[in-house]
Amino acid sequence: MKPTITPDIIYIGQDDAELTLFESQYHLPEGMCYNSYLIKDEKIAIMDTSDKRTLDAWFKDLTTALGDRQPDYLVVHHLEPDHASGIARLLALFPTLTIVCSLKAQTMIPLYFNDLDLTNRVLAVKEGDTLSLGKHTLQFIMAPMVHWPEVMTTYDQTDKVLFSADAFGKFGVIDADPDDWACEARRYYFNICGKYGSPVSTLLNKVAVLDIQQILPLHGPVLKDKMLSEALRLYTIWSKYDVEAEGVFIAHASIHGCTAEAAERLADILRQKGCKKVAISDLCREDLGEAIEDAFKYGKMVLAASSYDAGLFPPMYDFLHHLQIKTYQRRQVALIENGSWAPSAGRVMTQMVGEMKNVEIKGDLVTLRGKMKDSDIPALEALADAILN
Repeated sequence: MKPTITPDIIYIGQDDAELTLFESQYHLPEGMCYNSYLIKDEKIAIMDTSDKRTLDAWFKDLTTALGDRQPDYLVVHHLEPDHASGIARLLALFPTLTIVCSLKAQTMIPLYFNDLDLTNRVLAVKEGDTLSLGKHTLQFIMAPMVHWPEVMTTYDQTDKVLFSADAFGKFGVIDADPDDWACEARRYYFNICGKYGSPVSTLLNKVAVLDIQQILPLHGPVLKDKMLSEALRLYTIWSKYDVEAEGVFIAHASIHGCTAEAAERLADILRQKGCKKVAISDLCREDLGEAIEDAFKYGKMVLAASSYDAGLFPPMYDFLHHLQIKTYQRRQVALIENGSWAPSAGRVMTQMVGEMKNVEIKGDLVTLRGKMKDSDIPALEALADAILN
């Protein structure tokens, strides 16, 4: 069911329930939505288009919403193809249509279309510029690197609505459970925008002075009332890399199950010692995006990995590489390695973690030799004490 925004703002976004991977890497158990809106006033503004997979349905809904009128503006908040694939077709269909976008976006549009003539078709705006549609006045707020350099947002001063681009987005179709916004929004944030906490924080400061009644992101549900307040609260935490919840996250990468067994035993020890929340992930089998989400959610993490080819088992290496590029920081980490004849995982993990900002390694490296034995339990007990204190 498509959301109702305001009497003048019509939702024309599209669901793609069959899509299984977002950006060809993030699992989508509930598909994805590409949000787009139409503002009907003396002049008409289209707010973004859609992904190429859904363009035909999007144009059909656009035509219905327009009736016998023609649009005056296409506001482009973000140029990724999942939001901007309809630009060339729109310009051809409506010869008087003007694209409204940031200066950076103006230079980037030709990158995604062949021989697109933009002569006299673009209105490039900057921070604080406004555009009157009649009753509605649009105020443009630049948001570079949230999470591309051309991104901007738009505040409708009349209906007090913020078109937030990819900020405040969420995986899933438009009518996914709104009461469970945080889980998939968190996975979305840290995997899509997590590297760019400072630009996100800058955007939050800009919009803090506005009276916002609804946030309309390019993905996920419309945010209003309590959900809007919760989204702003969580984004403030996430953008500062603060700890959202107390607990310990254990990520393991085990070849034959021996390292996984030790990780599960450590989880039991932590619970016995009073740790109220222990989350655990099998990096070889579970969604990497969810593991990244949990790594940022909690303030403490344990890495347990097998040695491999005189280095680190690839699933753990890939996980740590992703944390590096997402600027994982301000956390505490403990390490467990396993190596039958020449343990090497600890050395590589120590090096990779050491390259992260303000990440403290707690306790001594625990080294296992093959299957966990009773004699290994005291070292796990000591590691639990170190990570909890």
